Amino acid sequence: MQEKTTESRILDASGRPFNQREAKALQTDDVRLIGLQRTFSQHPSSGLTPASAANILQAAEQGDLIAQCELAEDIEEKDGHLYAELDKRKRALIGVDYYLIPPRNPTPQEKADTEYLQEMLEEGNWIKTLIKSMSDAIIKGFSMHELAWTRELGEWFIEVPEYRDPSWFMTHPERRNELRLRDATVNGADLWPFGWIKHIHPAKSGYVSRSGLVRQLIWPFIFKNYSVRDLAEFLEIYGLPLRIGQYPAGANDEEKRALLNAVMSIGHNAGGIMPKGMVMDFESAATGQADPFDLMISWAEKTMSKVILGGTLTSQADGKSSTNALGNVHNEVRQELRDADLSLIAETLTRDLVAPLYALNCKSYQSHRRHPRLVFDTTEAEDLRALAYPLRAFVSMGMQIPQNWLHEKTRIPKPANGEAVLVIQQEDPNASAANQTALAALAAQPSSAPLSEPSQTALDKALDALTQGQMSEAYMAMVEPLLAQLHSEPEQLRAQLEKGYPAMDTEQLTETLARLMFVAELWGIANA
Repeated sequence: MQEKTTESRILDASGRPFNQREAKALQTDDVRLIGLQRTFSQHPSSGLTPASAANILQAAEQGDLIAQCELAEDIEEKDGHLYAELDKRKRALIGVDYYLIPPRNPTPQEKADTEYLQEMLEEGNWIKTLIKSMSDAIIKGFSMHELAWTRELGEWFIEVPEYRDPSWFMTHPERRNELRLRDATVNGADLWPFGWIKHIHPAKSGYVSRSGLVRQLIWPFIFKNYSVRDLAEFLEIYGLPLRIGQYPAGANDEEKRALLNAVMSIGHNAGGIMPKGMVMDFESAATGQADPFDLMISWAEKTMSKVILGGTLTSQADGKSSTNALGNVHNEVRQELRDADLSLIAETLTRDLVAPLYALNCKSYQSHRRHPRLVFDTTEAEDLRALAYPLRAFVSMGMQIPQNWLHEKTRIPKPANGEAVLVIQQEDPNASAANQTALAALAAQPSSAPLSEPSQTALDKALDALTQGQMSEAYMAMVEPLLAQLHSEPEQLRAQLEKGYPAMDTEQLTETLARLMFVAELWGIANA
């Protein structure tokens, strides 16, 4: 590809020019930012209370993101359920394929450049790892990766993007959605153009400092840990028998201490000594229930699952509400979350990865507003089946559907020149000719001549005989008593009908119908 010589006209998404010297270095290696490399987490989750959590969240709103980012890291490490649910959402993003599409109304050169960039990204072999790392923004609100560029054989390449701790960043005091590096100044250091993949993943509308799921997850995390601590105390108290030592009147302090030591140690060592004359009693363990603690822990974990995955039935089954239909609904919600996450990641990668590569390496680059886009293929196999049948009906009705649209919809590529394609196997030509001959002979028959099948004809005759011929005797045997009563007075008709209905003779007709049903069933089996 042709190398760009006029660097001043190569702009990033914000309109800032590309600087070759900055591109080959890491901004965080600057001596003014060297202190960031030596910072370590203060682990604010230790001794966390609702009051201290509120202070951390309030400080983040004012631009100090350190404690909130460290808190998000802590709760993900300490709570196994939270980690598992969050990891499900993250790993769901890795298995989805991606592809690049050229700008609208592309020229042949833009199409060729798009294919070139696709090959370049696939050769890098780090996109999947980058996507997994970018998903860290789901809980923290944003994720930052630093880029270092290298130039080989006239082309610009990106080294493996370096993950940077979110606690290294702050928001601008006046522009609260603008992330900057902490450099001991009030406003912080501006991020270099073409030097960062800045992914903001808002869980809700608002400023970046309030967009992470940590602000929703911190509260069930606190209440769950309170309940776990209370449950541990409950088991310690109610799970062991009560040991009571009795000393005789007049025992001195030394004897009392000896008895106390024996009482305290015998529970763990299963043995001990005490002065003669003293007594130790073992009372049965106090009764109590752990259900209230388990209920609180279950509520906290279900709340975490709802916040992260939008439901609970993809995480655990309680045997009550875990029906297959509800599970499918919750799984659809999880797929919608996956597609939404991938859509946000695709926007970031298009802006901070694809567009810079396109600007620095491709001949068709003209403006930072026109470049290829990265898209994830979220098409499911069920979607293809659901699409096939309506298309057949639409085409048969005369609807004109472009092949290009169908290729884009199904993500099935067009065959290259000379490339083998799938075809439907044709039937034996001889068999086809024989079938055509048989059809022609059938069509030559007079239209008035009905098609007949001996067994079907026999069955039809038997059914027609129900109301005529010999079968009429069964009907007459049933209705003759009613006809005789019709000659009576009209006002007595209803009473006589109600009285005579149970006495109707239906035995012969019932037997006839049963025989006919049996014959029909046998005929259906034999001619299936």
